[in-house]
Amino acid sequence: MQDQDVAGAAPGRGAGTGRVEQRSLVALARDAIRREILAGELAPGSRLIEERLTERLGISRPPLREALRLLEGDGLIEIRPRRGAVVATMDERDVHEVMTLRSGLERMAIEQGVPVRNPRVLEPVHAALAGMEHDARTEDRASLVQHAYALHASIVDIAEHRRLSAIYRSVQEQILLCMSRNLIARERYFETLVEHAARHRYLVELIEAGDPAAVLAELAVHGERSFTAYPDGPPPA
Repeated sequence: MQDQDVAGAAPGRGAGTGRVEQRSLVALARDAIRREILAGELAPGSRLIEERLTERLGISRPPLREALRLLEGDGLIEIRPRRGAVVATMDERDVHEVMTLRSGLERMAIEQGVPVRNPRVLEPVHAALAGMEHDARTEDRASLVQHAYALHASIVDIAEHRRLSAIYRSVQEQILLCMSRNLIARERYFETLVEHAARHRYLVELIEAGDPAAVLAELAVHGERSFTAYPDGPPPA
């Protein structure tokens, strides 16, 4: 007869299942909070109160705290002494650094990748664009931000430059934060979600047309300075 552990399960099975469940709860909590941050439902500087989060998400504190540690590692939240977890803020210098780094990487990708030599590299671009357009129609702002990032990352990939793509993805969460802030500002002041997606379709059409100068000109006015004109701050588009 097989030995049983204290809980009555076979050795390793109960503990293993518990670890899987714990990891699943951590992932669910991380994804839920991440979506709320990217959708603008949790504003920069907002406190993340554990008691409210455990009740709302239906989990205990250990998986929540692990999820918060992961979000801190992503740069989406900050855990401060005596204050706890708060949604990350980005000052003007932060945004300037992310914006200029992102612009420089995208410029390099366009200069090396347009005209497109391998049409297959555009498949992820079109998939991300379709996701953006669906999200705009359904007003899913968190998913729209993530599909917008996927589109821009896929545009970087058209250069087929592995190190360039790796560097772009290394600052993914910071770019996502800027995109989220930018979407909020643009929607509030002058652009619907559908128009936001349409602007990205136009960018893709210029890439397919094969004129790198036209693509770079569109990127220059694509929204990366929209923060500076509005009181919400300056996120790149």
